[in-house]
Amino acid sequence: MRGMILLGSALLLLAGCSTAATTHKAVEAKVYNETFNPRQKEYPNHVGFNDLHIQAIRHLMPDTDDVNDPKLQAIVHHHCKAYDDGTLICMMFHSGMKDQDKPIGFEYIITGEQYASLDKAEQRYWHYHATEIPRAHATLPDLTAEEAGPLLGPIGSTYGKVIYFQKPEDKLPIGEPYILVVQDLPEQD
Repeated sequence: MRGMILLGSALLLLAGCSTAATTHKAVEAKVYNETFNPRQKEYPNHVGFNDLHIQAIRHLMPDTDDVNDPKLQAIVHHHCKAYDDGTLICMMFHSGMKDQDKPIGFEYIITGEQYASLDKAEQRYWHYHATEIPRAHATLPDLTAEEAGPLLGPIGSTYGKVIYFQKPEDKLPIGEPYILVVQDLPEQD
């Protein structure tokens, strides 16, 4: 039964990832994904990372072991691009996505089927969105509740891997990139 639900969710996700629209004259490529961007909101000069905007806490490595570390409450903006293979890649920004905001990392999102194909050692780095979306207080700020509702099922059935190449406070990407194992971070209210 669970496999059928995951398969159905994956098919729904894949079906919505079409980026071409047919007109009466020709087929024209869209610069947004109609499923994840139902209002067709376009953000110029963002290399296609305009399909979906997600805001979430618990996505920064805390400076201390304290559950009240401010980085655990900091909002990280995910600006995502959906691909035809069911994956999404989200550029992550700690301050938004205005003209001079620089990404600090990315989250790679895959389907449940793709996750199941990974070996156990690799699966450790991925978090299940059905669990993490509520823990991260994730929101879709550019969509109304009616627009966001149909996306929650497909998004919840995916897995994400967060990779950082820069700390928010650094002006340049200093040190080694790292994987943030989101499910290991402390709970936040």
